[in-house]
Amino acid sequence: MHDSSSERMSPAETRAAGGLAMVFAFRMLGMFMVLPVLATYGQELAGSTPALIGLAIGAYGLTQALLQIPFGVLSDRIGRRPVIYAGLLIFAAGSALAANADSIWGVIAGRVLQGAGAISAAVMALLSDLTREQHRTKAMALIGMSIGVSFALAMVAGPLVTRAFGLSGLFWITAGMALFGMVIVAGMVPKASATLRHRESGVARQALGSILRHGELLRLDVGILVLHAILMASFVALPLTLVEQAGLPRDEHWWVYLVAMLVGFFAMVPFIIYGEKKRQMKRVLLGAVALLLVCELYFWQLGHSLTALVIGAILFFMAFNLLEASLPSLVSKVSPAAGKGTAMGVYSTSQFLGAALGGIFGGWLLEQGGLGAVFIGCALLCAIWLAIAATMREPPYVTSLRLSLSRAALADTGLTARLLAVPGVADVMVVAEEAALYIKVDTEQLDRASLERLIDPAPAC
Repeated sequence: MHDSSSERMSPAETRAAGGLAMVFAFRMLGMFMVLPVLATYGQELAGSTPALIGLAIGAYGLTQALLQIPFGVLSDRIGRRPVIYAGLLIFAAGSALAANADSIWGVIAGRVLQGAGAISAAVMALLSDLTREQHRTKAMALIGMSIGVSFALAMVAGPLVTRAFGLSGLFWITAGMALFGMVIVAGMVPKASATLRHRESGVARQALGSILRHGELLRLDVGILVLHAILMASFVALPLTLVEQAGLPRDEHWWVYLVAMLVGFFAMVPFIIYGEKKRQMKRVLLGAVALLLVCELYFWQLGHSLTALVIGAILFFMAFNLLEASLPSLVSKVSPAAGKGTAMGVYSTSQFLGAALGGIFGGWLLEQGGLGAVFIGCALLCAIWLAIAATMREPPYVTSLRLSLSRAALADTGLTARLLAVPGVADVMVVAEEAALYIKVDTEQLDRASLERLIDPAPAC
């Protein structure tokens, strides 16, 4: 148990957050380095067709979507570390299988096995075990940043590594990064004194039904599914477009992605700040989806020169990064008290399912109708998403808190009603088995003194 009055993260918490962020980063780097190169280098594999290359690009999402929530539940039962070690070993085995493959089917099998190492939920649960309540948001933000940085690096590193070592070498490096992730968990991440059942970072079966019926959350789940479907489908076509339309050799694609990711990232930051500060997240979301739609139509009609494709890629990654950053924040705001972990579990499953469907969809369209068909298909997906997103309500601008409750507070049957009467409190749930209170508050309106007078929390663990 830590001193909850400490304003700074302890050295153990810092090591936990940094170590687990590195594990996430290495794994995501390995997963996404293939994305910008498989469409071009995969043509050399025996039996390859555009549809099968698309399947190879998205295949990891199939097993990731199926096993994401079960692995999280398993980590509650047998412990976080065994699940994380097993998942990283499975991921490394999938990478080795793909590295040894000389046919497209071998790469597909390797990608399916990579996805079976679905450790995201277990890593987030371990982070909750190792951090105090007041620092958990910072720790999770660090992991979110590591995922974003690793994706950007993967876009640049993938073509460079493949140019130097070939597709097989890329997969061997990916296997090595997964094994190094095990070393980080063993050597850098502290041991947890207890396993917490925590509804902010884990899936609660009791909450699953209500989350799956929640209209606003379902809109966001559809959004992340479509976003990653568009990403995977676009990368079935975009590398080939750079080669065939712009004449850029596949070995030189890295600089296009470097420019697009850097400029796209900095261009989206003001919109994130505007959406949060001015409480206009819906407007920002709709604008980004509309921009994504315009990008796909632009690639279809105007993506015939290198300059045009670089401009299109910058706008694409600006919209993609903006949506990738906004959607989890919206899920956190919209989810009910004590439902955020479950909502994020369903959201992550939708994300991986979208990746799988996008690869399959993009490959099939490329085979049936060429590069233009892929961009038209992605534009249609954007249009459907825009129509769905337009019906969403402006989200509540609230923060989730979890407070440990004393025995006396747990026995107080009128506590929930009194808390809901405090200005700025939007939602409350007492979870007796955790001896905890989950509460959603608008920090700009919250009367913190009134809240603290009503609650006498036990020290947070």
